[in-house]
Amino acid sequence: MSPNYTAEITVAATPQETYDAILRVPDWWGRITGTTTAVGDEFVYVVPGLHYSGFRVTELEPGHRIAWLVTGSHLSFISDTQEWTGTTVVFDISPAADGTGATVVFAHEGLTPEVECYEVCTNAWSMFVTGSLKSLIETGEGQPYDFDGTEALTDADHEDLHRGVREAVAAGSEERGA
Repeated sequence: MSPNYTAEITVAATPQETYDAILRVPDWWGRITGTTTAVGDEFVYVVPGLHYSGFRVTELEPGHRIAWLVTGSHLSFISDTQEWTGTTVVFDISPAADGTGATVVFAHEGLTPEVECYEVCTNAWSMFVTGSLKSLIETGEGQPYDFDGTEALTDADHEDLHRGVREAVAAGSEERGA
């Protein structure tokens, strides 16, 4: 199998400032429900009518590392709509080689060229990590997806999505005999 998708950015900020900005998921990626600041926290990210994913925070090392397990997903534009389920998103943070900032190595473990969503998903991750997240870290302003008008989701919509992720996780556990 080919390597996982990765992207790397170097930013004019300390590793701790970088870590703190990554935890501000709505400010660089888009609206979420749930929380991202403690191991075990869960959140859902949604692109209305296209994509939702549930995440569990599995690792937090302040100034160094953040990892999220995808606990459930639905990608409407590919045949295996749950292709992300069971993959892991990782941010490894270190001081920049020149000593003037921080370097972030982003990896989506399980997102390899062999999976159907690779091209679309890596293009999106690139936009958010190398564009929006980098901008948030360096300027305080990201460019997250912002859905309003007919695409707006209510709190009830988000609760339905959380429920869908929980049900997908439960169904997956039953299929594996857990």
